[in-house]
Amino acid sequence: MKICVVGAGSIGGLLGVKLALAGHQVTLIARGANLAAIRARGMRLLTHDGAELSASVNATDRLNEPGPQDLVILGMKAHQVEPVIDDLAALLHEQTVILPMQNGIPWWYFQRHGGVHEGRTVAAVDPSGRIAAGIDPKRLIGCVVYPAAEIAEPGVIRHIEGDRFPVGELDGIETERVRLISAVLTEAGFKSPILPSIRSEIWLKLWGNLTFNPISALTHSTLVDICQFPLTRDLARKMMAEAQEVAAQLGIAFRVDIDRRIAGAEKVGKHKTSMLQDVEAGRDPEIDALVGAVIELGNVVQRPVAHIEAVYALVKLLGRTMKEDKLYVRGHPIV
Repeated sequence: MKICVVGAGSIGGLLGVKLALAGHQVTLIARGANLAAIRARGMRLLTHDGAELSASVNATDRLNEPGPQDLVILGMKAHQVEPVIDDLAALLHEQTVILPMQNGIPWWYFQRHGGVHEGRTVAAVDPSGRIAAGIDPKRLIGCVVYPAAEIAEPGVIRHIEGDRFPVGELDGIETERVRLISAVLTEAGFKSPILPSIRSEIWLKLWGNLTFNPISALTHSTLVDICQFPLTRDLARKMMAEAQEVAAQLGIAFRVDIDRRIAGAEKVGKHKTSMLQDVEAGRDPEIDALVGAVIELGNVVQRPVAHIEAVYALVKLLGRTMKEDKLYVRGHPIV
């Protein structure tokens, strides 16, 4: 299968190596030092069990170079999708499947939804409506990203934990193509169950992201720190309860309770969330898809989310300060 991964960051790089080693023709869309390293030495993966894998992959920074693909994986953050919309057409043939791998509420949430909000735009992640208009929802298969990984250095990905990439058609029907995508991911060494309600799984993952990501970015604390400190554990719990009420109004039921979800995060240990990694590296943190979109959906279903709004305000100001002052925020040892 010809596969293009747009965005060779932590998750995109993890997928790129494993898919290439499974025998697929993989092209990574990367930039800067990361692109140079991949071209020079291939893409390397440090696995969570101590092994090192490497794969020879095609790499470019131009979407019009690889040609039509069978599968296009969007491995960038939600706010990075719109800038590539106009160039995606060069990667598509008639049957190309697009697999978005953004955290949080996706732009396509109400596409092929079938409910009273069918076709509604999620302004927090698609303010101009260009993404929804530019990507045919019939091409999309939903996916939820559970692995935790980080860029150890340009061209090198460190896989911390997790191997699940559940997938599902947006309308819940089990099709031949979703079975194929599940099989491709499974053969590459991941767990990829096919779910009849991919949106329910999105909320389950988002439950943690919308709480632990901004709290960690604001406090410079890891998952276990947040979960074991009573005040932040209580804050996370209150944010999750608000999100659960919003989700319930959208027909979503959670298959685990709040305490079990928090316990799962605690078990991950001293892991820095992706938002904290971005803040420490001076990258634009992914805020609106994880937090702002939940506030927007709360307004849609008329459910208050006061704790989520408070944390959102703080982390948005942090993001703006970083951008305007061109700085990163990182803890330094006291000597």
